[in-house]
Amino acid sequence: MELQDQAGRDWYSVTLPYAGLSIRSGIPEQSWLLPSGAEVLVATGIHRTGSDHTVDRVAVSLRSGRGRARLDRERSDLVATVAHELRSPLTGVKGFVQALLNRWDKLSDAQKLLMLTTVNADADRLSRLITELLDVARIDTGRLAIYPRPSDAAVLAGRVVASVAAGTARPVELVAPDELPEIFADPDKFTQVVTNLVENGVRHGEGRVQVLLSPLPEEAEFPGVAVAVVDEGDGIPPEVRRRVFTKFWTHGSRGGSGLGMYIVNGLVGAHGGTVDIGEAESGGARVTVHWPHDDRRPG
Repeated sequence: MELQDQAGRDWYSVTLPYAGLSIRSGIPEQSWLLPSGAEVLVATGIHRTGSDHTVDRVAVSLRSGRGRARLDRERSDLVATVAHELRSPLTGVKGFVQALLNRWDKLSDAQKLLMLTTVNADADRLSRLITELLDVARIDTGRLAIYPRPSDAAVLAGRVVASVAAGTARPVELVAPDELPEIFADPDKFTQVVTNLVENGVRHGEGRVQVLLSPLPEEAEFPGVAVAVVDEGDGIPPEVRRRVFTKFWTHGSRGGSGLGMYIVNGLVGAHGGTVDIGEAESGGARVTVHWPHDDRRPG
């Protein structure tokens, strides 16, 4: 089997495994082509013996380049998606700031206030996207830091509902019993999870959005609280629900980075909880988080 590089040179004449410096112990993994044109990744180990460090044997390992090609495509998709999400708010910021600089004396105070308010909103959007990207990186690398403690789910969820409701004309409601078990949660991460779910319901659903809290039943895998976010939209079709928690998954035409549900699943999983996608009685989406009462963190 002959391996060639893009210039048509063969592997042996390029690498010269039996020549070179006496301290050379290997050749890093490189991309080579089979006669069929398929890519393989080749790594070489060089073993030396004697006082003159003569090459005794050469070990060559080959693996398919398809995995790297898939990774390259995923990275390209990441760059394209991030660039698209960043471009829109940056374009708005740039346009309004330029208008303010060029026409400051001609603009009324009301026009200036409107432009600055829009710039502030776009800056918040950029900040959220950057935070999401950092969260994704921490989840992917297992470096997500959480600081859980016994927490009141109703109090935390109530603050989220009040905050989101203040920024939308859609009704957003919290329904919770008087008595709920505490949850073991990092309050900031729990708030982030509920905020993502409620904002998704407002953005992609229709009608009323409800946050329903209830104790997990005795037959559940663990004691804790169920946090269900329900909307009155078209829901999520069963055939795509398993893809909801993948990076850059989007549904419908109302925008979003496609990272929110991936982060939700990662944050809940880091606490030892689970997330289910179902259908509400109204036909809309029902996303239910099962949050544990005790410390169930993996590992």
